[in-house]
Amino acid sequence: MSRSNSISLKETWKLVWNSSMGRFQMITGSVLLAVVLCILPSFFANIELRKGVQVNDWVLAQIPAHNMSVVIFAIIWGMGGLAFYRAARRPSMYVTYVWAYALTLIVRMFTISIVKLDPPAGLIQLTDPLTGIFYGHATITKDLFFSGHTTTLLLIYLTLEKKGDRILGLIAVFTVACLLLVQHVHYTMDILMAPFFVYPIYRLVKLMLGDDQLAS
Repeated sequence: MSRSNSISLKETWKLVWNSSMGRFQMITGSVLLAVVLCILPSFFANIELRKGVQVNDWVLAQIPAHNMSVVIFAIIWGMGGLAFYRAARRPSMYVTYVWAYALTLIVRMFTISIVKLDPPAGLIQLTDPLTGIFYGHATITKDLFFSGHTTTLLLIYLTLEKKGDRILGLIAVFTVACLLLVQHVHYTMDILMAPFFVYPIYRLVKLMLGDDQLAS
């Protein structure tokens, strides 16, 4: 990075921090997300103990189960890296994603609580050592409705601004959604319903933060 770009980046974040509204949105969003992430291990441990219903999923019945964990997490972390790189240069992207992700996690905890499901037949455990801490490094299979991995990529796609990034993000969403079905990690409805929760939350966050939430 050139010196001029470095100064520009530093000044961008300094401008945000010097804005009382920008500082408030950034701090409160980050704290909210941190609190929710701290709650997740105990939440997932509790839902794993309960009895649920196994759905007869016609789509999954047509797909032989294969372990696609490496590809799935390569895509997720690759897109996460791209989003982090872009957000470092546009603070508004960071704040939007943090708030949207925190609220989506809260809604997802609610839907998982009321939609009691057992894992699909033929499930191959999906594990990621980087995010295992939020699951308490436990085997979690009942965090089903709606899909968290699909949600993560959908929010990245919605938050990205460059046309090329968004095309790549959309491809990533579709690819991971298909691979989750191949691995029998989720029911078809878990994945298909994710956009119907994620998009309204994203729009609500944009409205709540305001179009002029942060300097670009």
